Amino acid sequence: MNYVIDIARVCGLGLHFQIDGFRLLYCLIATFMWVMTGLLNPEYMHHYDNKRRYYLYTWVTYLATVGVFLSRDFYTTFIFFEIMSFASYVWVAQDERKESLRAAATYLAVAVIGGLVMLMGIFMLYSITGTLEFDNLRGLYMSGQYVGEASMLRAAGICMLIGFGAKAGAFPLHIWLPKAHPVAPAPASALLSGMLTKTGVFGILVLSAYIFSGFTGWGNIILILGVITMFLGAMLALFSVDLKRTLACSSVSQIGFILTGVGMSGLLGEERTIALAGSVLHMVNHSLIKLVLFMSAGVVFMNLHKLDLNAIRGFGRSKNILKAVFLIGALGIGGIPGFNGYISKTLIHESIVEYTEMLEEGLVAGFFTEGAMKSIEWIFLISGGFTVAYMTKLFICIFIEKNTDPEVQARYDSRKAYMNHRSAAALILSAIVLPVLGLMPGLTMNKFADVSMPFLGGEEFEGIAYFTWTNLKGGLISILMGVVIYLVVVRLLLMKGEKGERVYADRWPKWLDLENLLYRPILLGALPFVFGVFSRILDCLVDTVIVILRKTIFRDSRIVTEREEGIWLTEKAGELVNALNARRKRREEKGTVDYRHVFAMKYVEFNEDSFIVIRSMSFGLLLFCIGLLFTVVYLLMYNAF
Repeated sequence: MNYVIDIARVCGLGLHFQIDGFRLLYCLIATFMWVMTGLLNPEYMHHYDNKRRYYLYTWVTYLATVGVFLSRDFYTTFIFFEIMSFASYVWVAQDERKESLRAAATYLAVAVIGGLVMLMGIFMLYSITGTLEFDNLRGLYMSGQYVGEASMLRAAGICMLIGFGAKAGAFPLHIWLPKAHPVAPAPASALLSGMLTKTGVFGILVLSAYIFSGFTGWGNIILILGVITMFLGAMLALFSVDLKRTLACSSVSQIGFILTGVGMSGLLGEERTIALAGSVLHMVNHSLIKLVLFMSAGVVFMNLHKLDLNAIRGFGRSKNILKAVFLIGALGIGGIPGFNGYISKTLIHESIVEYTEMLEEGLVAGFFTEGAMKSIEWIFLISGGFTVAYMTKLFICIFIEKNTDPEVQARYDSRKAYMNHRSAAALILSAIVLPVLGLMPGLTMNKFADVSMPFLGGEEFEGIAYFTWTNLKGGLISILMGVVIYLVVVRLLLMKGEKGERVYADRWPKWLDLENLLYRPILLGALPFVFGVFSRILDCLVDTVIVILRKTIFRDSRIVTEREEGIWLTEKAGELVNALNARRKRREEKGTVDYRHVFAMKYVEFNEDSFIVIRSMSFGLLLFCIGLLFTVVYLLMYNAF
């Protein structure tokens, strides 16, 4: 299936869309997610103000998101990308609290700066190639057609990578996720994390599979970016003591897993299909898993209006539906065999192992040697262990442990009606999908990957033996690591004694907040100051040069015949009146009136009034009417004769 839709002369270059397997797949997933969150919205948003605004921009964001996935050129992608960014700003700022507006400002700043850098890259790409359509750009860099402009082409790619990476939440532009998710409504957080980040990944996929396909240097960049993002996000999630912040940092980590797969596809060359399949399937899995987890977090918040783990501890002990749904999401994102996350993580892990074996067999090493790839494999497994550990931490805290305050726990246990039937249906329907995909990958996941291959430039995908010992081993290593990390790091290092109870402690150093440590001081402090001083120096320099020129080369000199004021007529009239007054000997006590000056001032006043009248709209309309009247008279006279 491949349908092309072109809308000419819109926004200059026109809008260009295409419907194929991958695009249709993600549009269906987006629609499913918007419908499920739409079922939860009425109950969750019941106590919010400005609900109509929220619903309006939710559907504007949906249309823009679909526009991004259906686009077939970077210009169309950029237009809908920016609409999506500005519309989704409302989600973060919805409750208009101080912390919400600050987080929304961060989100918008990252979106705007990323969008401008992306636009710069698009301009550069268009100036080189004269086209922005994806199909015309496939294999562009390695084709040798633009050898003399290779450096500019790389610069364009980096600029566009920054723009798409900002939306995806890749390091170091991930700062908006941990800030935006805790303050945004939970249904919106599910869409921000599960879907809007994938629009950024979509752009990175296009760059990797089209422009820089086969270029190992590009694959190295994406792989490094993915590994750092994967590990850092998992570590931030492990240290977090806020439910939605933990899930937000988890999203950063899972985006890192996806980018790791994309990077591996750039290194594997003709054998890249397995890495592409893992990347696409983890995109799908992460979208569906975060839908489940954030909606579950929304149920907790709409009952307690709290997110701190110590405050919500024990809330779900007697709430079986919520417990089962959250557990399914946790098992999915943890990569537990039998759930969908295991399938995609296994494929990405297999691509790392395959490239390492190619190096062992004599493939000439590029940037990454055999030892480096084995280190990346262990970082991958450790990050998976972190995922198991922080999801175990959340599940045990909310659904197993008791609250440190017995009275609070009693209130939690007595609360039976914690969500209505429609919200429960949304959670259950979203959760059922995860084990179905995980238990039947041949009928589901493999098909999803296979229909995506034409878009990504991969070969037909038939899948692998997911449940053999070789593939299960990687998942089991991560699970065992997760158990050890939970027992040692979480229970011993990330908890502290307080009034005879063990409580969760926020051990992450406050000064390591990148936004407050780096971005705000530089972007809002240092750069405006430096550019302000520079601009003032230039301003003063220009004024100084002008003053010097006016007093030297361009100084005024009086023309001999120049009148001090007025015109010839006012001067002669003034002289005549002065002569008449002199004959009549009309003198004033304070001196004689000089009518040359009086008539000159009247002339100036007349000029000013005339200028105002001529420039007025009324005068213009009057002249237009007069002209129209003469035209009508001329036509009547012409017809008469």
